[in-house]
Amino acid sequence: MSDTPVMKRVRELVEPIASDLDLDLYDLEQRGGTLRVTIDTPPGSEAGVDMDRLALATRLISREMDHHDPMPGKYTLEVTSPGVERTLRLPAHFRREIGKTINVRLVAAVAEPRRLEGELIAADDVAATVRLGDGSTDQVVPYAHIDRARTVFVWGPQPKPGGKGAKKPAKKSPAQKKNSAKPSTPTSTSKKEPS
Repeated sequence: MSDTPVMKRVRELVEPIASDLDLDLYDLEQRGGTLRVTIDTPPGSEAGVDMDRLALATRLISREMDHHDPMPGKYTLEVTSPGVERTLRLPAHFRREIGKTINVRLVAAVAEPRRLEGELIAADDVAATVRLGDGSTDQVVPYAHIDRARTVFVWGPQPKPGGKGAKKPAKKSPAQKKNSAKPSTPTSTSKKEPS
């Protein structure tokens, strides 16, 4: 995917600002009247972009855009982080997220099942390789066959039901059992009269 001359110019203005703040330009998109600049910490960083650096980046990018005016007409500048479940649009996005769980939706005419989820184990300029959820199958997916892809935030292991730390429901007394059998509130039903 190549940039238009306008987007190349915007990239030239934004990348040095991001670099000075020890950030990466993750993505650059123009949708209608909105220019979205997505910035992130470098791969392997312990934390994501905090609000202070995001606010500073917004001010610096806005000032640079006002000074050089690379965009024709009116537009809204949106400076954001990719979030925990980030969109994967470019080969660079896939390469950056190797080792993470991703969800991929394929274009309708390509294959069944249309959705894949698993660990992204490899990515190059033409395709990504996903180790499917069962762990026994690797599937190479050409980027041209991907309709939409994103990382999946995994919360960590779930506690086992009935395992250590699980609370058992309290036993009800005979009086509680009697009172909780059924509500005694009257209900009404209505029938539609035939016309």
